[in-house]
Amino acid sequence: MRMRTRMVFSLTAFIALLIIISWPIQLKASLAGDSQDIQKVLNGTKKPPFALQNIKKLQSFYQSRDYQSAWTPVLLSQLVTSINNTTSHGLSPCDYRVTLLQNTQTDYLYRELLATDSYFTLAGHLLGGKVNPVSIEPSWNAPGRENDLPKYLETSLQEGNIQESLEALAPNTQEYKQLKLALAHYRKISSQGGWGQIASGPLLKLGSHGERVIQIRERLKAGGELITDTDQDPAEYTTSLQEGVQRFQKRINLEADGKVGPNTLRNLNKTPEDRINTLRVNMERWRWLPENLGDRHLRVNIAGFFLEAYDHGMPVRRHNVIVGTDYRQTPVFSDAIEYMILNPWWYAPRKLAVKDKLPLFRNDPGYFERSGFQLVDKDSKRVDQRTVEWNRLSENNFPYQLRQMPGPKNALGRVKFIFPNRYNVYLHDTPSTELFAKVQRLFSSGCIRVENPLDLAEWLLSFQRETGWSREKIEEVVESGKETRINLSAPMPVHLLYWTVLCDSVNSEIRFIEDQYQRDPRILEALDTLCPIK
Repeated sequence: MRMRTRMVFSLTAFIALLIIISWPIQLKASLAGDSQDIQKVLNGTKKPPFALQNIKKLQSFYQSRDYQSAWTPVLLSQLVTSINNTTSHGLSPCDYRVTLLQNTQTDYLYRELLATDSYFTLAGHLLGGKVNPVSIEPSWNAPGRENDLPKYLETSLQEGNIQESLEALAPNTQEYKQLKLALAHYRKISSQGGWGQIASGPLLKLGSHGERVIQIRERLKAGGELITDTDQDPAEYTTSLQEGVQRFQKRINLEADGKVGPNTLRNLNKTPEDRINTLRVNMERWRWLPENLGDRHLRVNIAGFFLEAYDHGMPVRRHNVIVGTDYRQTPVFSDAIEYMILNPWWYAPRKLAVKDKLPLFRNDPGYFERSGFQLVDKDSKRVDQRTVEWNRLSENNFPYQLRQMPGPKNALGRVKFIFPNRYNVYLHDTPSTELFAKVQRLFSSGCIRVENPLDLAEWLLSFQRETGWSREKIEEVVESGKETRINLSAPMPVHLLYWTVLCDSVNSEIRFIEDQYQRDPRILEALDTLCPIK
């Protein structure tokens, strides 16, 4: 038996060696013909049996090498290995026509072109994502990472490092690496059968008893939320189980009441496959981002309700934020803070003025004056609100600009941070600080309300040249009540992003959180759609 195995192995090795040895001979014999045929395919006079997706890159690549073929069996094998490994990045080998590449019956010329075309497609997906971000987030404006892929491939071929060259195109951030590891982890859990589902039923809380409690206990063990389980009766909803539920709720940004109601149950019943898909979506979002977000910059995670300030790659401060409601969603885009205003006037957008404020003024005319509002006409002249008949005004009949004076009731609070944009979105303070105690904070009309904004103002101003803005001076101006503009000598990049997986680089752990705006499914659908063959 061992002798037969060695003979089979030796025969297989001999055949492989024969193919590799004979390749240069075949290549040399057909080189002139191949170069002519490659040129004919790329100039359109010869039609291949399949469509090419990157015709301009192919033309550039082969023109620079006089239309000579590029791929040896060893390099082609590396490419096939890389394509099969795309699952580790949340991508699908099918998008890169791996079956055709592996088919030895495929004509040599066409396999040559197919290999180059597939390399460019995969390289582009690792470099900038498979999905066009604007098709998902119309407000997206962050510049993607770029590379001269024809030159990059030529160098990779010469150095014989196809696999390494493709891996090097993926984001090199700690967060992306954590997501990649987590993807492998949940794929392993899935291959082992995953975890059990919890049956539907009434609310479960401290003191509940039954089979569903046992199911919750097992689910929390699988997720690592039930650290120790010494309860004698596994069917009893004990204090330790309640604490495990609270840990789970905190990790996914739910109110940690320790009870298993519909929302908590829905999240507990998410399968390893659900987690895999969420990781794939967030890895794609990372591939959309530029190489450098700025040596110093701000990141707002809309879905996570927080803002982080980064200094040379490290998060140095964190603020809770309030974001737009489901019907007035905060957009995703990048910009730079150019200035801030202390004690700002608030000029209410017309839509908000007529839909939100006008009904309040009708029901309680005194609210207008108590809250420091003013009306100005089309000539910017102030209108005496006592002369206004509120009941005669409507959404289509409101010939005023509504504004609010600086003060403790001003909707923008004590400071706003401006990065001019077409969405009229900015960061600002708020008088409604009690809302920061909520876990899920979707209360704004699209702007981002920041907790402890004067701390953020102080941090931003500490990097400006010759401003002289100490914390004492900031608070002195705030106390004066006078609107004051402070220009930043070096605009601060700010990125409004949307992550449904949080990466803790310090503890090397990840957290899955709620998809507040239901944006993940569209990206997942696009990822799972086979690449269009143009």
